Amino acid sequence: MMIQSLDERLEEKDWKTISGELHNKGFVQVKNVLLKEECKQLIENYSLVDTYRKTITMERYRFGAGEYKYFRYPLPPLITNIRETVYAKIAPVANAWMEELNIDQQFPPSHEEMKKRCADHGQIKPTVLILKYGVGGFNTLHQDLYGEIYFPIQLVLFLNSTEDYTGGEFVLTEQIPRAQSKANVLRPDLGDMLLFSTNFRPVKGTKGYYRVNMKHGVSPLHNGERHSLGIIFHDALS
Repeated sequence: MMIQSLDERLEEKDWKTISGELHNKGFVQVKNVLLKEECKQLIENYSLVDTYRKTITMERYRFGAGEYKYFRYPLPPLITNIRETVYAKIAPVANAWMEELNIDQQFPPSHEEMKKRCADHGQIKPTVLILKYGVGGFNTLHQDLYGEIYFPIQLVLFLNSTEDYTGGEFVLTEQIPRAQSKANVLRPDLGDMLLFSTNFRPVKGTKGYYRVNMKHGVSPLHNGERHSLGIIFHDALS
């Protein structure tokens, strides 16, 4: 049996269904994007020095407990491939959200054009990051906004099997206007991709669409170790 390339795996996904669920819910899980060997390699490369531009200890900034590293340009080919391919697939969802919320903004069809838009506003640092959690590790609820320019959808790839740890669920909250917050608790498996709103999504009400703000984080690990790869489509000022 021939092993499919990453391009083949991404292209064979049902992007119509994926886009529909992302549009309607603000998040969607996509199974089996990365192979086990690719996940293992990304984890093993965590110790490399020249691959990353910055290391963040979460406790220092009260972001949680754990560590993450921002990649430097040029990104590894696998990451660039995912970033460019997935962006082109989901840009129409982002543009539909802007239209529904009457926001005077549209996003370009290619990621190269999105990067240029960021650069024109001084945002030139890559925001792709790899995160590492041990026992007790967690990530507080937050939004990944790095400057004036941002793309309203991002993704995370899960690099460990759910058998490798307990706890460590991915948490998405929705702040519905004049109502209590809703929590979505997700546990994707090794190689799975989760697409989700960076900061808000439209919800259709009786008088048209209204804005629901969203945040994401990771619940505390009870045992084991957890790694994930976060791909954000806009670049940062620093």
